[in-house]
Amino acid sequence: MHSRTLDFQLVIFSGLIISLVIGLTIGLGLILSGLSSMSALAEPVPFNCMILPGQEVASILMTNSLPGDASCIVTCKFQTTKYNNNPQITCAKPVPAGKEVEMCLLSSGGDKLLKLTEGHAECSK
Repeated sequence: MHSRTLDFQLVIFSGLIISLVIGLTIGLGLILSGLSSMSALAEPVPFNCMILPGQEVASILMTNSLPGDASCIVTCKFQTTKYNNNPQITCAKPVPAGKEVEMCLLSSGGDKLLKLTEGHAECSK
């Protein structure tokens, strides 16, 4: 009787180990395929987050450097004269290949824009 209980526990334990290994293998495969497809989809592109004269508006420009038309997104964040007021804007739209376009304008809401604190842009086909 003791031998049956031990055999039963061994079968359950073996089944759990096999299920765990299969699950980890599938999960790792999905993660790796997702990462490789993400990196192939979006590419960094040149951009310019430019404070306009008067310092209350910024123009967000970017260039699609990909060989074909693409869907592009750019984000810019600025520091203002007011403490802890850091307006950020994200703009997205289709951009023709090789073209520089104004993606959007950002109004500071009355505070003077001082400098760009962070930004990034990318395009994908």
